[in-house]
This record gives sequence, C-alpha cells and structure tokens, in this order.
Amino acid sequence: MDTMAGQNTDQPSLIAVTGVTGNIGGAAAAALSAEGYPLRLLARESSLGRVPRLKGAQAAPFIFGYDPRTVEALRGAGTVLMVSAHEGPGRVQEHKGFVDAAQEAGVGHLVYLSFDGASEDADFTLGRDHYATEEYIKKSGLPYTFLRDNFYIEAFIEWGKSGIIAGPAGNGRVSAVSQRDVAAAVTAVLRNPVLHSNTTYTLTGPQPLTLGEIAGILSRETGTAVTYKNETLEEAYASRRAQYNVPDWELDAWVSTYTAIGSGPLAGVTHDVELITGALPLSFEDVLRISGQETR
Repeated sequence: MDTMAGQNTDQPSLIAVTGVTGNIGGAAAAALSAEGYPLRLLARESSLGRVPRLKGAQAAPFIFGYDPRTVEALRGAGTVLMVSAHEGPGRVQEHKGFVDAAQEAGVGHLVYLSFDGASEDADFTLGRDHYATEEYIKKSGLPYTFLRDNFYIEAFIEWGKSGIIAGPAGNGRVSAVSQRDVAAAVTAVLRNPVLHSNTTYTLTGPQPLTLGEIAGILSRETGTAVTYKNETLEEAYASRRAQYNVPDWELDAWVSTYTAIGSGPLAGVTHDVELITGALPLSFEDVLRISGQETR
C-alpha cells in the first residue's frame, strides 16, 4: 500500500524535540540524527545531563510553560515535537504556555503526542488534558499534527511483572500500541511534517484484547504466571490508597486507566501506524520477543 514514510529530499530545517530522555522522544531523536537531520534536544535544567549525545544535535534548556528560555530554545526550529509535560493539575496551563512560546519563536509546525479518545469528558481523566491542549493548539493557528496513542504495550508488560494486573476494567478491550511504533510514527512525521499538516492520527496495536487475554499472553510468553483481578471501583481506590500516599487527581488517573478500558472507547483498531510508517504495528508477542532478544 502507499504510505507516508518517505524522507524529505529538501534541505531539512531544524527539528526541536522534547521528551528526549524518554522512550519516544529519545528514539525519534536517535533515528533522525542517524539520518542527518539537524536537531535541538530540549530538556529541563535538571535533566540536561541525561540528554543523549547525538550527531548533529545540540542540547538546550527549557521549561514547560511560557518563559524566555523556552522561546529561545524553540527559536529557529521549523518543526517541534511536543511530548506532554509531567502529569499534574497544572499541566494544561504548562502546555498552553509552551504553545505560546512556540508561536513567539516562529515555529512552523507542532507535532503533539496526545491520547486515543482525547475529549472534554474522556473516561481516562488525563485524556481531558490532551483534549484541552489540542484545542488550544488549533486556536493558535500553528500547523499541527496530533498523534493520539493508545495505552502502551510496554506498560502492561511492566505491570505484569508483579504477577497480577488489577483494576476495574471488566471484560473491556484495549488496542494497546508499542512505544516502538509510536516512535517510528513520530519520526516519520518529523521527517516531512507538511504531509501531515492539520491531521489527527490514532495509533493503536493490531488487536483489541481484554486484560485477562493480556495476562494470558504474558504468562505464555514469559513462562511466569500472570493473572487479572477485576476489581470493583471501591476496591481499586482502596488498594491504591493502601499502597501510595498520592493526591486525589493521581488516584483518579490511575483508576480511570482501567475504567476507560472497561467502557469501550479504547478497543478500536486503526491502520494509522501502517499508513504513516509503512509497517504493521507490533503485537504483544512481537514486543515480548524483541525485548527478550535484546536482553540476551
């Protein structure tokens, strides 16, 4: 099939990348550096020491929000990857300030990593932050691309290491996507953003699975038993309050991870990963086998 994965043959403009100390931004930056794209790797002052050293890349400090340092870090960038700020009550305001800084700096295109099903009343509470951010970017007039990813396969693998996945998801299904596929999609869009201008993509894995089915795959592929406990809403809050001393908004986010799966909006499968990258999305089995090969 025709895809949008081809490289831009024009002289590439500077690409600014946030989230470079994480899996998505870091992988995208490494891929683009290997292809010769000029990069500016943005990180908080406290994280500058963890910024990867890449050919053709320079590190720059910034803060999420409107700040002269952020404007300066973004100045001269044709395209910017905006990986969302740390979760918290002030995240939307930080995002809005970052968008304002991008406007002032003259950024040409903003690529925002959002969430599948982002809406004003999303079941997953953090999806509401993503929706508010998307709306603000649209109103700014900046050309944009929104990459709405489903929950990550790698997150479920990590949760399964305890031997139990517990939450109020019932028999709801989730089309979880690999971080590898999200990074590949991000990289493809950053190569030639004009092909994706003012477009929203939803990035999913190849199949919708219940948490019981995910536990079964993890058990079969790892050789270690993993079970799914379908908690009630009350049990979910109680079990997390017993283990963690966190604010209510954070508890709501954790629990709504599962209720959002249970209510159904995360079960849809799209072909957007293949459309953007030219490759089929990885399954749970694929990710587990690749991870196993890398650790040998």
